[in-house]
Amino acid sequence: MLKKIGIGLAVIFLIIAVLAMRQPDTFEITRSANIAAPAQVVYGYTNDFHEWQKWSPWEKLDPNMQRTFSGHASGVGAGYAWSGNSEAGAGTMTIKESVPGEKVGINLDFIKPFESKTITEFTMKPVGDSTDVVWTMSGPNQFISKVMGVFVSVDKMVGPDFEKGLASLKALAEADAKRMAAAAAAVPAVDSTNK
Repeated sequence: MLKKIGIGLAVIFLIIAVLAMRQPDTFEITRSANIAAPAQVVYGYTNDFHEWQKWSPWEKLDPNMQRTFSGHASGVGAGYAWSGNSEAGAGTMTIKESVPGEKVGINLDFIKPFESKTITEFTMKPVGDSTDVVWTMSGPNQFISKVMGVFVSVDKMVGPDFEKGLASLKALAEADAKRMAAAAAAVPAVDSTNK
């Protein structure tokens, strides 16, 4: 009986391994949102790791998470490292590309729960008075990710977090845009005829 169970388990593991090997070698997760705010406002929240605590869905996974900032305050060369509980894990981020109001490119390296290297990008495109924001993460699909992908796709695991993050980013940026508009409206117009 034990021999049959052992053979059965070996067959199951073999099937899972074969299915895992058929998974793609790379992955990409993309989500987008239209935000009623200038691109520069959205850019400010993504280009400065100090601002991420206000909108990133992962910042709330561990209230005792350790954070370390390094390099520049923002933009290319700005660094951020975190270490938290089993949900938050540990890793580092470094901004490698920064185009004001257009794009922020980040090297994202996970250390725990398992090591992986990915690229994260935020692109911003003005559309009238609003901004289309696209958040993308891509990288190699390691064997452990391929095994997980047999049961659930990386997109379905991480995509909802992107959606939460973009919703928080939208709320913050739109509130800022309203404050800016109200402040601009409160400034009296200068009458050029009275000198």
